[in-house]
Amino acid sequence: MAASILAEARVEGLLEGFRVLDLADEKGQLCGKILGDLGAEVLKIERPGGDASRRRGPFHHDHEDPEKGLFWLANNTSKKGITLNLETARGLELLRHLVRSADFVIESFKPGYLEGLGLGYRDLELIKPEIILTSITPFGQSGPYATHEATDLTASAMGGLVRILGEQGHPPVRMSCDPQAYCQAGVHGAVGSMVAHYHRELSTQGQHVDVSMQQAVVLSTMSSAETYDLMGVNVSGTGQAYIIPRPEPLGPVFLRFIYACKDGFVVCYFVGGFGAGVKSSRALADWANEEGMALEFKEFDFGQWNVFGMSQQEVERYFDIIGEFLMTKTKEELYEGAVKRGIMLAPCATTEDIYRNRHLEARGFWQAIEHPELGDTLRYPGAPVRPSEASWRIRCRAPRIGEHNEEVYRGELGLSEREMVALQADGII
Repeated sequence: MAASILAEARVEGLLEGFRVLDLADEKGQLCGKILGDLGAEVLKIERPGGDASRRRGPFHHDHEDPEKGLFWLANNTSKKGITLNLETARGLELLRHLVRSADFVIESFKPGYLEGLGLGYRDLELIKPEIILTSITPFGQSGPYATHEATDLTASAMGGLVRILGEQGHPPVRMSCDPQAYCQAGVHGAVGSMVAHYHRELSTQGQHVDVSMQQAVVLSTMSSAETYDLMGVNVSGTGQAYIIPRPEPLGPVFLRFIYACKDGFVVCYFVGGFGAGVKSSRALADWANEEGMALEFKEFDFGQWNVFGMSQQEVERYFDIIGEFLMTKTKEELYEGAVKRGIMLAPCATTEDIYRNRHLEARGFWQAIEHPELGDTLRYPGAPVRPSEASWRIRCRAPRIGEHNEEVYRGELGLSEREMVALQADGII
């Protein structure tokens, strides 16, 4: 009996039956995608003519077109798309109608903008008391920077991420060209929305979820804040090394964790002193010794290897010795040997490596989505987690500009064909 009840209650997605109005630009579109992948019906609301982020490259087959931007396609799957001009009285009226059927609203306007339109959280709450409004902005809804504008790079830099990247003694660098602050804020927005949703299910109370890109980035810098708090040391770019502060006269020492190999690079924890690293380093040295290399480590006691009393030159000599052995193997050979021998080592995967990874393939991570409008099928990264009772998956490709206007405005709100033509002529949809 219980099993049959569970079977009947099983849903396709954790958020099946819930609706999201997604008003966000590139700062928050990932949030709506995640909720959509979890099963919610997401209405992506764009200005007439399409969101500006559609024009962000790269483009499918390098054909610059607002319907072919890969950034847009990647961040707006599992959504329907409608157009609406919020800076018109009729547009605001239509949005208020949609709020009545919504459970979540996501936005990324400058703080105060929605309030000025009569669509702030208190206004939405009057329309739908249990509504959850998730606001994703560069610096949050309050504080001296609240109304400041920022790009992804600005928030990444002011969150501390940029300063800890790059080479020691050189200017900081950003993490590739991908929008780190946007992604961090989008994920935090989705998590915050789900926590607020859980609270609502228990209490029937809505929430205003305030997401700061800067604060989301700070949380991605791991132990940098703790290092400064405990040791007064500002962690800065160290390239392939990890810096350990030491008192003078020795000063800081750099430990190498990234090594070149025959066909790329690997991360390798080759250290001494104590803990699992000693056993791993001994195993790696033994492997090298079996092939007549790194013989300096034949009888070496890694437990007595104390970097706190060594010069940087001595430490580098050890790294160079083991590095010569690593250069004789491919990433795959080193990884297979590491698994077999219990060595703390992993390949530095390229995008091609990830794309062809047999483990991800076996787990069905990649999801093929048909794009009839492109005459192509694109392969997308799939679910980062796999709920046992409901799926996390891409429900559909990203919408074309105004693709679902007819379905929503005519089919749901009951507008006539004449009204639709008038709305288009007036630049409202």
